[in-house]
Amino acid sequence: MKIYHQLSDFKKLNNAVVTIGTFDGIHYGHQKIIKRLCELAKSTGGESVILTFFPHPRMIIDPENQDLKLINTIKEKAEILANLGVDHLIITPFTRDFSNLDATDYIKNILIDTIGTKQLIVGYDHRFGKDRKGGMNELKGFSKMYGYQIEEIPEQDINDVAVSSTKIRKALLAGDVSLANEYLGYNFSINGPVIKGDKIGRTIGFPTANIFVEETYKLIPGDGIYAVTIQMDMAEDEKQKVEGKNPEPSTFNLQPSTFRGMAYIGQRPTINGMTRNIEVNIFDFSQEIYGQNIKMNFLKFLRHDVKFTGLIALTKQLRKDKKNTLIFFAAHPNLG
Repeated sequence: MKIYHQLSDFKKLNNAVVTIGTFDGIHYGHQKIIKRLCELAKSTGGESVILTFFPHPRMIIDPENQDLKLINTIKEKAEILANLGVDHLIITPFTRDFSNLDATDYIKNILIDTIGTKQLIVGYDHRFGKDRKGGMNELKGFSKMYGYQIEEIPEQDINDVAVSSTKIRKALLAGDVSLANEYLGYNFSINGPVIKGDKIGRTIGFPTANIFVEETYKLIPGDGIYAVTIQMDMAEDEKQKVEGKNPEPSTFNLQPSTFRGMAYIGQRPTINGMTRNIEVNIFDFSQEIYGQNIKMNFLKFLRHDVKFTGLIALTKQLRKDKKNTLIFFAAHPNLG
C-alpha cells in the first residue's frame, strides 16, 4: 500500500475507486465498506483509494474539547488498511481551511481533479464539506457531470450489531476489552517503546516493562489488570534462548515473537504513585528490552485497580492475577 501525507503528493489515477472517512478503529462496519472497495477495484481493473484525515476533524472543529481519544494511531490505522488490501491511503491534514471547503469544490477539486475518482463508495448518511452540508444528493447530482458512479452501503449492512467507534471507545474506557474486540474484529492494542521504571516490580517477583505511548491522542483502556499478548522483534538467537533452545549462529535477522503476560494500567495507589503507568509482566521472560518497541494486545479484563495495605498484600494479589491469567490462556490456547 502506498501512503501519501498530502493530497499534492498523490498522482491522479485513471480509474480510482474511492471511499472517504476517518475510520477510527476500522471496525466491522468500516471493514464492510473497505471489502466492497477492494472488490470493486479488482472487478473493474481500478485501484482502491482511501481518503482519510488527521488530526480527527473533531479535534480541529472543537479544539476546546480535549476529551476525544482515538482507537488507532495513524500508524496503526495504516497497518490495518494495508492488511485489508488497500492500494492507496491518502492522509489529508485536516485544517480550518479544509473544513470550510464547500461541497462543490470538495467534489471537483479533490475527488475528480486530484484523485481521478471513477467509482465512489460511501457509508450511509455520509456527510462532507463546510458545515457537513454535502451528502448523497450532492454526490449524485454531480455524478453525471464528472463521470463517476456512486454506491452507498446501506445502514443495515454496516450496522448489524449497532457497532460504532463511539461504542468501542466507551467499552475500552470501561475496561471491557472483550466487547471492544468483538466490535473491532481484532484485538485492541497499544504500541510503544519500553522505558525505565522504578524497578519495584522486580523486588516482589513481578518485573514489568513500562510502555511509553508517544501519541497523546491514543485511547488508553480503563485502569486495571488485563490478560495480554506481547509482540516484539528479536534476533533469532535471542528468540531461541527465550524458548529454551540452543541457538544457531546469529544471522542478525529480526524475527517476530509473541509472549503472554498480564498488563497493569493505573497510578499504582499502593505506593502512592502520582502518574498513570502502562506496565506489563511478561511471563517466562527475562531479557533486557529497554528502548525496544513492543505491541501489547488486550484480550481480557481481570480486575479493577485497588490500593492494598502494602507490598506484601499486593504481591499476594499479583500471584492470584497471574493464576487467573494462566487459566484464561489455558481456556483459549490459540490466543498468542
